[in-house]
Amino acid sequence: MRAYRPALNALGLIIMIFGLLMGFPLGVSLWLDDGAALAYDKAILVTVAAGLALWLATRGVRRDLRVHDGFFLVVATWVILPLFGALPLMGYMPALGFTDAYFEAVSGLTATGATVLSGVDDLPISINVWRTQMHWIGGMGIIVLVVAILPLLGIGGRQVYKAEVPTPMKDSSLTPRITETAKGLWLTYMLLTVACGFSLWGAGMDGWDALIHAFSITGLGGFSSKDASLGHFANLNVELVAMLFALLAGLNYATHYLALVRGSLRPYSRDPEIPFYFGALAFSIAMLTIYLLYWQSHDDPLHTLRSVAFHVVSISTSLGLVIEDYSAWPMFAQVWMLFLGSFIACSGSTGGGIKMMRAIILYKQVLREIVRSLHPNAVQPVRIGKQSVPDNILHAILGFSFTYMVSIACLTLILSATGLELLTAFSAVIACLNNTGPGLEAVGPGGNYQALSMFHKWVLAFTMILGRLEIFTVLVVLTPAFWRR
Repeated sequence: MRAYRPALNALGLIIMIFGLLMGFPLGVSLWLDDGAALAYDKAILVTVAAGLALWLATRGVRRDLRVHDGFFLVVATWVILPLFGALPLMGYMPALGFTDAYFEAVSGLTATGATVLSGVDDLPISINVWRTQMHWIGGMGIIVLVVAILPLLGIGGRQVYKAEVPTPMKDSSLTPRITETAKGLWLTYMLLTVACGFSLWGAGMDGWDALIHAFSITGLGGFSSKDASLGHFANLNVELVAMLFALLAGLNYATHYLALVRGSLRPYSRDPEIPFYFGALAFSIAMLTIYLLYWQSHDDPLHTLRSVAFHVVSISTSLGLVIEDYSAWPMFAQVWMLFLGSFIACSGSTGGGIKMMRAIILYKQVLREIVRSLHPNAVQPVRIGKQSVPDNILHAILGFSFTYMVSIACLTLILSATGLELLTAFSAVIACLNNTGPGLEAVGPGGNYQALSMFHKWVLAFTMILGRLEIFTVLVVLTPAFWRR
């Protein structure tokens, strides 16, 4: 591990910062006197001490992070931080086992929203704040946050950023320096969070619920302070606000940032993902509304439209909040929404799945191959806007898509081999790999992941990390060649 000392040094810094971020829910607990302060005291002490010890043990190395370091640091961060994120949960709920606490923390930091907890209405406000604050931290990626700090210590951050944000256009920076890019994205993220929180408050939520759900919505996480999720509030205005900000969070934050600094909406009109993004959502809402009315799943057309619109947006963008138990709908409607979550979110968003950009490129590649079948000598490049997509990106996307499908198949077989019902296993893998949260059957909107075995939870925790880091980042570290240096 000596070769990875610079990465371990940066990891120590990240752990310390993560521990300090627990100070916010600690302050909430002290302010409200909700009885959870001691859990945070211990968690902060352990986390900061561990990070400081690792940082001191590996200090003295001053060199830029290399490609190997970037991959190692990102994967290590997403595996190790949930260990510390689970500490406040175990500190307040001693009966919560380590597996459940780690699963909950992984779900929080990967912005998945798959929970093993019930009775969250009765939890202290600060615990629910911490659960959704992990969404907020993980939504944009704590690595991108720390990229803005690493240069202060003489440690470059570009390799970390590229490993953390492995989208098709990942090599393009918004500003010449990666630090400024990270700061710009986080500024945009924070402004959107503040706007979401105040909008929810104005729509009828109390202040703490508005804060908790703002963290959840802008991070596209899905944890709620209520067992009934957003359905607890039965408030159309709250649902409309949640839908609006889920739609915004599902867009590329680079586009938001450019619109912000230029004071113009023109960057949205030039984003090639947006027409497909809104087009697929609008088609799905209209089609499923008609479908449910045909099958008489709801009697009231307006209620049907309201429920379908909310759940299509929520599940597709990988938010995962619900307003009713849609498991009573025909299976086609449930599966359609689940698969939408595989590709709807745009690249550079806080959503999960393969991302809309890859889906567009795959779609255009299929059309090109059809044309080539009819006209073998035709020259028809795949274009995104006016830009031709290089062959190396096409090959990478094809490889990623194949690996994505193989991952779903293998992980589903692993779960079903233990006796888990097939549809539950399949939907749990899809929901966790896409960082959506609710699946179908036992892990659907009317239940949670609590009834699954310890083995199932560990497999799905790995699946959430795999999906959050878009598969290849994890697989690279797992290959023997990575460790031969």
